[in-house]
Amino acid sequence: MNIKLLVMDVDGTLTDGKINMGPDGELFKAFDIKDGYAINEMLPAHDIVPAIITGRASRIVENRARELHITELHQGKHEKLDTLKMLMSKYGCSRENVAYIGDDILDIVCMRECGLVGCPADACQQVKEIAQYVCKKNGGDGAVREFIEFILEIE
Repeated sequence: MNIKLLVMDVDGTLTDGKINMGPDGELFKAFDIKDGYAINEMLPAHDIVPAIITGRASRIVENRARELHITELHQGKHEKLDTLKMLMSKYGCSRENVAYIGDDILDIVCMRECGLVGCPADACQQVKEIAQYVCKKNGGDGAVREFIEFILEIE
């Protein structure tokens, strides 16, 4: 397997899935520093492009993506498949070149199009059933780092 593109969901994958809301909207999300290190340091060292496709739109996610040098940030995508196909075309990837990590029903359509699929330990059952790798860690608690380490082990 020659992974060139890692596509990630946000809520429940890069975060614990909790949405902390105040009277003016979303207040904060918690991201794991170990996930950030793997995305920012380990992926580029292996020429793997990180991408985010998420159903929600958040300035918090914009800030985190900028901090991690993720240029492929696609928010507000409830129909994620078109975005995935655009990314695959842009980077010249076949399904064997794409890894995907997500946690819920909206991710399944994309997962079926990717060569390697992972999910956090606390993903919904339908996602766990199609994932080739179910992390020991929960979303927002280092699951993405764990999946990246798995990718790099099998490369």
